[in-house]
Amino acid sequence: MDITSLTAVELGKKIKAKEISVVDAVKASIEQIEKVEKDVHSFVTIDREGALERAEEVQKLIDDGTLTGPLAGVPVAIKDNMCTKDMLTTCSSKILGNFKPTFTAEAVRNLEKAGAVIIGKTNMDEFAMGSTTETSYYGETKNPWNLKHVPGGSSGGSCAAVAAEECPYALGSDTGGSIRQPSSFCGVVGIKPTYGTVSRYGLIAYGSSLDQIGPIARDVTDCATILEAIASHDPKDSTSIAREKYDFTSALVEDVKGMKIGIPKDYFGEGLDPEVKEKILDAVKVLEEKGAIVEEFDLNLVQYAIPAYYVIASAEASSNLSRFDGVKYGYRTEEYEGLHNMYKKTRSEGFGPEVKRRIMLGSFVLSSGYYDAYYLKALRTKALIKQEFDKAFAKYDVIIAPAAPTTAPELGKSLSDPLKMYLGDIYTISVNLAGLPGISLPVGTDSKGLPIGMQIIGDCFEENKIIRAAYTLEQTRTYERPELVKGGR
Repeated sequence: MDITSLTAVELGKKIKAKEISVVDAVKASIEQIEKVEKDVHSFVTIDREGALERAEEVQKLIDDGTLTGPLAGVPVAIKDNMCTKDMLTTCSSKILGNFKPTFTAEAVRNLEKAGAVIIGKTNMDEFAMGSTTETSYYGETKNPWNLKHVPGGSSGGSCAAVAAEECPYALGSDTGGSIRQPSSFCGVVGIKPTYGTVSRYGLIAYGSSLDQIGPIARDVTDCATILEAIASHDPKDSTSIAREKYDFTSALVEDVKGMKIGIPKDYFGEGLDPEVKEKILDAVKVLEEKGAIVEEFDLNLVQYAIPAYYVIASAEASSNLSRFDGVKYGYRTEEYEGLHNMYKKTRSEGFGPEVKRRIMLGSFVLSSGYYDAYYLKALRTKALIKQEFDKAFAKYDVIIAPAAPTTAPELGKSLSDPLKMYLGDIYTISVNLAGLPGISLPVGTDSKGLPIGMQIIGDCFEENKIIRAAYTLEQTRTYERPELVKGGR
């Protein structure tokens, strides 16, 4: 039996039925990592010993009936911006190259309570700033579908690890599309929940009003099951929301009869690759055939989303990253004269160019004389974008859009032009500005054999609608695996 090709829920069932032991499941993941990691480079840290020890503990808890959930014993990879007690947590930055937290992020703790086994921490764009996982201090991650292409970002390591079958599922974080865009590029499924649904406690902040943790897996069933496990109200996070229900798996129903789907014209115009457009519209037709009502509409203000997002995110980043000063933890420059010189040298040596660019931009828009002109204006624009979505959701149950304008670009093509990289976030960032839930799922491949992802967006707290639409569509398709994992099997 090929353990690594099982989904998280399938593997959980086999563990519960005693067909596979937790140790065997973890060993299978570690063997797959050893086989493909030299090509893909999904991980920053692999905790072989800790994972095998934890596997034995979890097996006992399953055997004595303490752990009965669907994810008990299933290995997971965690994006390297979520604190894990006594395990290296670097944010893929030199400045945190030696940082071992004294506590664990709430979302990760919720997974541990469900019986998950952490096998390692995945590579990412440094401090989640980037769309390609090329800004990591530890080197770029490659797309398992084609090693000459990027996996997307910033959760590229998590998405590549799932696509390369190094783990059945992973956690990512999404500030402006960082779960949905790499999921699209790697041919996997990723959910960005409503802001406040999953605790941000222990997530190393980039843009606090936009960041949200979410699941990445091979199918919609896994994502709904994982979201159910990690979502909770957390008094330690002031933005955490107490929801009436955290029941996402009940939405795994093949039924879109009468569901109203809005297609924003603004998202299907200039700049969208024709192959991406064709595959998404084909998927929309499938939903229409299954009884959904599809309409085109105007979603105005979309052109203002990118400037508003980069002003807000950079401003929050410059504030959040001021804590990395070489005094309390992390990297400190070796030679310096006085405190101010130590700050400057530590931050100059510790941060990469993309992080410095965003800190400088954020510090500028928050400075006196520019605060009103840029930051306050961006916040007002954010409120207007939310209003536009409110109007749309008064008419539609879900909105369907591309997850990215193209399939995965080649390595090295995006970083040469940061503005072009920023514009690649056009379809995802509005969802973060408005705090909405979104899911990306694969809808085919282009002529180069690279995956195409479709994004389904819902109103706040309406995850179940996007899960139902995604699940219905997924039932008409079979999951495609990259050649990398088919070879030698």
